[in-house]
Amino acid sequence: MKNKNSLKKPNFRKRAGQDFMLIFLGTLIQAISLNIFLIPSKLTGGGVSGIAQIVNHYTGWSIGLMVILGNIPLFILGWKYLGGSRFAYRTVFAVISYSIAVDVLAKFWHPTGLTDDLLLNALYGAGISGIGYALVYRGQGTSGGTDILARILVHKKALPLSQTYLLTDALTMILAGIAFNWERALYSIMMLYISGIAAETVTQGSRVVRTAMIVTEKGNEIGERIMDNLGRGVTELSGKGMYSGMDRPVLYCVISRAEVERLKALVAETDPQAFIVIGHAYEALGEGFQEFKT
Repeated sequence: MKNKNSLKKPNFRKRAGQDFMLIFLGTLIQAISLNIFLIPSKLTGGGVSGIAQIVNHYTGWSIGLMVILGNIPLFILGWKYLGGSRFAYRTVFAVISYSIAVDVLAKFWHPTGLTDDLLLNALYGAGISGIGYALVYRGQGTSGGTDILARILVHKKALPLSQTYLLTDALTMILAGIAFNWERALYSIMMLYISGIAAETVTQGSRVVRTAMIVTEKGNEIGERIMDNLGRGVTELSGKGMYSGMDRPVLYCVISRAEVERLKALVAETDPQAFIVIGHAYEALGEGFQEFKT
């Protein structure tokens, strides 16, 4: 009989292989965005990569090499807070892949870029790099640099990804304003925010769901209609009105965004006096939603 460890190894190796493929693809996309949109227009991508752009502007030194050197102290922090060896393998792979891709692609891409329009460069650069970031995150890695600090803030403080980018990259934006000009620095700040939103959307957008809590005197009727009409499970919780002192059931269910209006209509038809709160959840795992992945 095979032991449990031998059964788990193939799944673990398969998942690890998928993770590294996602990380490689994500770093390649980031490098493409940097070479096509950011470097030609002198828009700073933020973090270690952005600082490397600024130094490259004055010295001509390799951006890829400077990214590797600049990541060493941040790598030490990531080792401590983001998962030790598992974090290390993925982050080292991501940083090296990104650095090599940046320098290799620079040899083949024309330095003037696709367009001189700063807004177009900022929008496309942000959107494409955000997709790259998201793929790296989906592979349970980081792109190094201040992404490591951003991940630590997300992990420790539960801050939204888009906000952490702004917090960790503020210094780079100041340096970019000094090195290039403040107009480009302002575009870069906008670009960082859009990039964070793009990363958040790709990472979590398709899995975003809504939660609903319904306080009603007709819990059985509403619960049955939700299960019959929407095909969603319902949990009944015990509640008590602090003002009235009356016991009332509280229904809890998870639905998709498309089902929100149908749920509100269903509740209004059954009990116009009901109280309903619609919440926002990043992910739902289990029957009717995403399967658990091991």
